[in-house]
Amino acid sequence: MRMMFKILLSASLSMILFEPSATIAQNGFAIPADMARYSDVADLVTISPVILDVRIIKIQKLPPEQTIGVDVNIQRTVINADVLALIRGEKEAAAKVRFVLDIPKDAKGKIPKLNKQRFFLLGKAVDKRPDLIQLARPDAMIAYSLANDALLRAVIKEVVQLDAPPPITGIASAFYSPGTVIGEGNTQIFLRAQNNQPFSISVVSRPGRPKQWTVSTSELIEESAATPQTKTLMWYRLACELPRELPARLVESGGGDNAVRAQADYKYVIDALGPCGRTR
Repeated sequence: MRMMFKILLSASLSMILFEPSATIAQNGFAIPADMARYSDVADLVTISPVILDVRIIKIQKLPPEQTIGVDVNIQRTVINADVLALIRGEKEAAAKVRFVLDIPKDAKGKIPKLNKQRFFLLGKAVDKRPDLIQLARPDAMIAYSLANDALLRAVIKEVVQLDAPPPITGIASAFYSPGTVIGEGNTQIFLRAQNNQPFSISVVSRPGRPKQWTVSTSELIEESAATPQTKTLMWYRLACELPRELPARLVESGGGDNAVRAQADYKYVIDALGPCGRTR
């Protein structure tokens, strides 16, 4: 009877704590201790209301009859862990948590030994149960290291700010205004952002000078606006969420060379931002 109860409990946890439509990343179940990228961490932090520092104490493999639909090269497990610290969350953390984790098997069908290892968990509590955590993604874990700890906390600090840049959902419109002399001009690119927050890019061209571009998150174009530094939340929003090209149809008064100039300025911004840098 006790064994049957454990089987039913494990099956119930798997259904509660795991998103059935999700799939695990091909490169593992966690960001490694020595290879964290800003964008990979930001992808997880921005969708995770609960972030915990934990140490794994028990791993329970779920049998095949409880993992229908799971790839044969993946072992679904229920993990028990001690909570070392609550890094993000509105309520007090439980002393111990459980969560479902899909772990890729090696060539021999084995999974790595995770007991006593330390990770950051990123997800949410289930049904107001702080002891049950649903990962934001099947691979929403970060291996502990001092470097990962510092990066994670830096991203969280930016994300929780009231004026944090919102997710970008697309480009609303753009226009190019020629200046009074040849080679002078200004391109304004208005972005669509979550919650309809104002979001725009300005690119200024002057003869004999490099282009200058800035970002504004207010109704008015701010004279004090600056170019975002790499590995910041503003840079992440732009580098990872902007489309690679500006369609000519979005350029107002796009006749003549205006659309071409606006598109060239947009490409200048994309090139300046550089690649998003995601590895997952």
